[in-house]
Amino acid sequence: MEFPFPLCNTFIIPTLACTFLLLFMCKLLLAHRKDGDHKKLAPLVPGALPIIGHLHLLAGRKKTPTHLILASMADKYGPIFRLRLGSVPVLVVSDSKIAKECFTAKDKELATRPKLLASEIMGYNYSMFGIAPYGEYWRGIRKIVLLELLSNRRIEMLRRVRESHVRKAIKRTFDHWSHNKDPNSGAVVVEMRQWFSRLIVNLSIAMLFGEEEVGEESQLLKSIRNLLELFGEMPVSDFIPWLRWMDLGGYEKAMRKTAEEMDSAADRWLKEHRAKRNLKSKEEEDFMDVMLSLFDDQSNQTHPLGFDTDIVIKSTCLTMVVAATDTTSITLTWALSFILNHNNVLRKIQDELDIHVGKERCVEESDINSLIYLQAVVKEGFRLRPTVPLSIPHEAMEDCTIDGYYIQKGTRIISNLAKIHRDPKVWTDPDEFKPERFLTSHKDIDVKGNNFELIPFGSGRRMCPGMSLALQIVHFTLASLIQSFDMKRPSMEPIDMTGSKGLTTPKATPLHALLIPRLTSDLYG
Repeated sequence: MEFPFPLCNTFIIPTLACTFLLLFMCKLLLAHRKDGDHKKLAPLVPGALPIIGHLHLLAGRKKTPTHLILASMADKYGPIFRLRLGSVPVLVVSDSKIAKECFTAKDKELATRPKLLASEIMGYNYSMFGIAPYGEYWRGIRKIVLLELLSNRRIEMLRRVRESHVRKAIKRTFDHWSHNKDPNSGAVVVEMRQWFSRLIVNLSIAMLFGEEEVGEESQLLKSIRNLLELFGEMPVSDFIPWLRWMDLGGYEKAMRKTAEEMDSAADRWLKEHRAKRNLKSKEEEDFMDVMLSLFDDQSNQTHPLGFDTDIVIKSTCLTMVVAATDTTSITLTWALSFILNHNNVLRKIQDELDIHVGKERCVEESDINSLIYLQAVVKEGFRLRPTVPLSIPHEAMEDCTIDGYYIQKGTRIISNLAKIHRDPKVWTDPDEFKPERFLTSHKDIDVKGNNFELIPFGSGRRMCPGMSLALQIVHFTLASLIQSFDMKRPSMEPIDMTGSKGLTTPKATPLHALLIPRLTSDLYG
């Protein structure tokens, strides 16, 4: 979650102060009077300014990721503290025990999402179910997604699609090596960040919309990345609503452009599916076909839960594309970056593959349960580099208490997952990449939302519903790649581990690797 630099512009504060200071102070006094002295409040970070609150503490250090700024605050003020961002009260949680209370005992009270500008403009007026307010619509769409795309039955039905696309990517890379290998080293350089992105977007589109391939520099990939960066920006008007008309930083304009690009792609898929609807058998139906079957036979174009039918179908399908494409490719990129920086880890994964799979056949998804060390590597990657380092904000739907502190209705709750995952009270050498910890001291901890020391997919009602599918794809893709190719860094220098800004944290720089096939050529066909 990044905050725009224009907030720190010295022109804005004095101009706004003259207009809104009296209103702000009155509101603040009333809030304090309402809270009274009887309610115990979480520690408040000092240094709030009139009108903007603590925004300057976040915006003033633009090169530092927000989760690191909040982690530093947690070191000073404790594992739970308050901020005021403009007119919005915010509670930051940086401890696994408090996170457990938020996602279990207080899960229902905190189950809704704040209404943000990005959710309105790029989320089809809050109809994307991942960011939709808690209620009948969210429950209805989530149930459809879980039953029709993410059920164990559906995931197994799509296994051949996943295996096919991963092997296509492996074959493309083998062909690239055949024509471009260095005559001296026998290796070829491949940019793996783009490799993963292309594979995952193709795989996602195949599962959701049927077979379709995109190019390495497709507009869809660019639009998805823009959307997630803009979701992470959080413009001024999200905290000081009176300033929306100014569009400080130009974020609303950028959001509308990205929304148009995404809607154009979704609209094209929808029209193509309607045109071919009667030409497919039940077995050939993809997720958009299922959505059409559920909603298109109604007598009117309004979904029973209140949205236009086309909006429901497009927003739900785009939610799945965006979530699957970005988070999964980022997870794979970070995992391989750690592996390339630790050659002993690569050798252990290859040894495990050679023992349980061998070199006479290609690894299959059914082999993953035997690859215990590979699973530990993936867990450690999630721990050190959660794709979403700050949980998507929750919002208190009613007054409640967390860790004994009074929480006012409307407070936004942010869990600092990156901080929780590196808690030295839980993890020995928390900043070190040590997959072996998940074979010994932490072997009973998983990433499925039950162990709050490690919750990269969140937990509770609003946890990521695509977790099981994502884990299948990550494990199988890494296993296939590492079985198929020996690899190393292009130089002696460690891989750069700098992350980018946005709601998610992709690797900021390309990930180049030297690849050499390690199987017989007939297995790449």
